[in-house]
Amino acid sequence: MAFIVMTDAECNLTGEYLEKHNVPIVPMPYFIGDMEFHCNRLEDFNDKQFWDTVRNGVTVSTSQINPQRYADAFEPHLKNGNDVLFISMSSGISGSYGSSRIAADMMKEAYPDRCVAAIDSRGAALGVGLLVMRAVKCRDNGMSLEETEQRITSLRDRMYQVFTVDDLMHLKRTGRLSNIGAVVGTVLGVKPLLKGDRDGKIVAFGLIRGRRKIAKTLADKYVSLVKNPEAQTIGILHTDCEQDAQELADLIREKLPPKEILLLKYEPVTGSHLGPGAIALFFEGGDGVREQ
Repeated sequence: MAFIVMTDAECNLTGEYLEKHNVPIVPMPYFIGDMEFHCNRLEDFNDKQFWDTVRNGVTVSTSQINPQRYADAFEPHLKNGNDVLFISMSSGISGSYGSSRIAADMMKEAYPDRCVAAIDSRGAALGVGLLVMRAVKCRDNGMSLEETEQRITSLRDRMYQVFTVDDLMHLKRTGRLSNIGAVVGTVLGVKPLLKGDRDGKIVAFGLIRGRRKIAKTLADKYVSLVKNPEAQTIGILHTDCEQDAQELADLIREKLPPKEILLLKYEPVTGSHLGPGAIALFFEGGDGVREQ
């Protein structure tokens, strides 16, 4: 039976990819002052202007999507006779997954012959996007919604997400850092090493001494933990530090090249919680990789 793969706008995939593969997104708002904005196509996001605004002291905020907005996004596809597989941002950092589950239950009552399967990615940005890409491949290869849901649920726990930021202020301000007592801040060129844990929460688990060591530290993590790189697409994201992100990509290609590297800028919803100067790496590891 046909099904639609859907996700949040923070999946960090390009509009070109989403349109080509028929992946509808649920818009996610961000606010500059009292003005609401949306970034539904990564290609249209003026990240230079956005980060200059943040550096000038303007606060960017985000808002959880309510269940009705998810229900409104799901319903047209159900009306057309399609089931929906929805992959959400991690419940460990957002209430959006909970809202999507409420919406799925609402739609089950309204369309008892249809199915909305909501998956908690336990990730963000390309931690969601890479799962979406895999779900699209499953669908296009003829797998059922149930088979695809099982495959993606298994894969999410092997999706390693490691990153660093220039300043912990943004994660502290928005309450996204779970073990805030483990770090006191970014001082004297020492950067925090952060990851998504097995529950999809952001935790600090190390330090990087000097910005010049960021690419090597992240590349070493990749080399030690990646599984079957030649068969997978990995992701690198940055917030207005493309040169550093490119250095990381070059190191990975030199050490242990994957099938493909997606090197993209962070979209503003997730990026606003990290601040300028952040670099993140996403790849598939083995069982229990999120605990390492």
